[in-house]
Amino acid sequence: METSEADPDSAANHQGELNVELLPDKSTGRPAWGSKVQYILAQVGFSVGLGNVWRFPYLCHQNGGGAFLLLYFLLLVVIGIPLLFLELAAGQSIRQGSIGVWKHISPRLVGFGFASCVVCAFVSLYYNVIIAWSLYYLGNSFQLPLPWENCPEVANQTEEDMECIQSSPTTYFWYRNTLDVTGSIEESGGFNPTLVGCLFAAWAMVCLAIIKGIKSSGKLSMLSDVQVWVQAATQVFFALGLGFGTIIAYSSYNPRHNNCHIDGLLVSMVNFFTSVLATLVVFAVLGIRANAITQACVESNLDHLHRLQLSGFLLHEPPPARNVSTAQYSAWYQGLSNETEGQLLALGIGDCRVEDEMNKGVEGTGLAFITFTEAITLLPVAPLWSVVFFFMLLNLGLSSMLGDMQGIITPLLDNFQSLHQRQTLFTVFCCVVGFLFGLLFVQRSGSYFVAMFDGYSATLPLLIVVAGEAFAVAWIYGADKFLDDIEAMLGWRPWRIYSYMWRFVSLASMVCLLLASLVRLCLSRPTYQAWNKQEADKQQLEYPPWALGLLISLIVVAALPIPIMFVRQLLIERSAWQDGRSSLALGPVPPEEEDKEEEERESPADPDHQSNGYLLVQTEDRQDF
Repeated sequence: METSEADPDSAANHQGELNVELLPDKSTGRPAWGSKVQYILAQVGFSVGLGNVWRFPYLCHQNGGGAFLLLYFLLLVVIGIPLLFLELAAGQSIRQGSIGVWKHISPRLVGFGFASCVVCAFVSLYYNVIIAWSLYYLGNSFQLPLPWENCPEVANQTEEDMECIQSSPTTYFWYRNTLDVTGSIEESGGFNPTLVGCLFAAWAMVCLAIIKGIKSSGKLSMLSDVQVWVQAATQVFFALGLGFGTIIAYSSYNPRHNNCHIDGLLVSMVNFFTSVLATLVVFAVLGIRANAITQACVESNLDHLHRLQLSGFLLHEPPPARNVSTAQYSAWYQGLSNETEGQLLALGIGDCRVEDEMNKGVEGTGLAFITFTEAITLLPVAPLWSVVFFFMLLNLGLSSMLGDMQGIITPLLDNFQSLHQRQTLFTVFCCVVGFLFGLLFVQRSGSYFVAMFDGYSATLPLLIVVAGEAFAVAWIYGADKFLDDIEAMLGWRPWRIYSYMWRFVSLASMVCLLLASLVRLCLSRPTYQAWNKQEADKQQLEYPPWALGLLISLIVVAALPIPIMFVRQLLIERSAWQDGRSSLALGPVPPEEEDKEEEERESPADPDHQSNGYLLVQTEDRQDF
């Protein structure tokens, strides 16, 4: 990697001014991608993750379908692409991780790099738990029939478990077999031994992969709802992985002449079309499931109605024939009088509509581990499709997980030479610590902590980091100057519209999104979904006071490096200024002493030179691209 020309902590930089040029002059060794294909696949693998499979389809379905797609694409152009290009260009030009990039731009901003590392650490802790769940389901997919296809029998082997009958076999398998979940976040329930083993296997795979290095790695009215804009912008923000430091880390391994502008457009478009394709596939499968369940509902209800009719039970409206379609049954039911409808509901006979089934469990873990697994049981050769599905989830999760870990390891290795000298040991240490902290999530109440971390540990801190990035480049360093540096790097000048986007549109959008998120957090008390065993259904509970404290602590700890490192740099500058005044008061240094100090001073060209906090690493053999 290349080194900064100025020592951020030196007296020469004590006023906190920026480097004269963003691009380092000297070219030194740094690990590199073996080919352009490896790099693009790594960036796409990081950006295309589990959220494309279960988060995007849910938001699209919830917020008007095509209208949400148009809004998402608009925000992708306004926020996603400009900020993605900014991170790609910064990483490729400075050739450092997130810490080194912001230290190079201004030492006072280095806290943004450390904040990115903290957020990556939080996300990695719970993200690998999802990989562990996928491993558990993958291991259970090699059975015929699938273990979640039918309800288990109780001890006397004569009847099924009532909790399973009241919910569904897939729901029961998720909450009882997989999680063995408690009734609330306040009940620990102890560790789930099976999930502990799966979590260990997940961290082992991540550790081995990192050690190998970078080469292995409808309703238009919906648009008037502010919440829809917030959800769409947040999805753009997380889909591209902005603010994690991973994009900067990956691009820092590129050669100087690489066209990072085309890379940004390509990754953005691949991510968008992958989300659209995933939505089509997900809802095609969910449609099969919904139709099958609705048809079974119609047949069961009609059977019940005809039995009641044979027993002499009188209805004001006679039931339809047994061979009617689901649409015909729903039309008959909706045409009933209020009196008859109330009579049937008292008997447990309701309407059967495909739309109602499509709205159930379509987000997050509910989609992947309950709804989708139920749809798989309806397909021919169900175990085969189950293996394919969970193998896909495993690969999507691992590619994003490796990116998160690179967002931690690369900046720290770049910034601390003592860590780089023990790179493998440090990687193993990070994974061991991640596994130990991850034990929090494999308690029997662990899924509630996963929901907490997923909802609150990254959102606000990442918004602060990305808004800070845009402000630092656009207003502190200068957007036009940044474009000058990119022109010197690529040999051509990017579109001037990027300057306006960084300075005004993208930055203002980030600030509005941050304010909206803060207002929402203050106005509504956070809640979580818990499993009620007695009712065999989910219930919404408020976080207890200690959990609220933990939730707020996650946000504060993630954002805390920003002010801490800012104040630290101010103190360093003040100390350097005072030392400068003291040296002036003592008078000039004798020439012989000055020569002696100059001889003892390290040369910046020395690979062991540590004064600027960066280090040199050996360049791997690569092919230019």
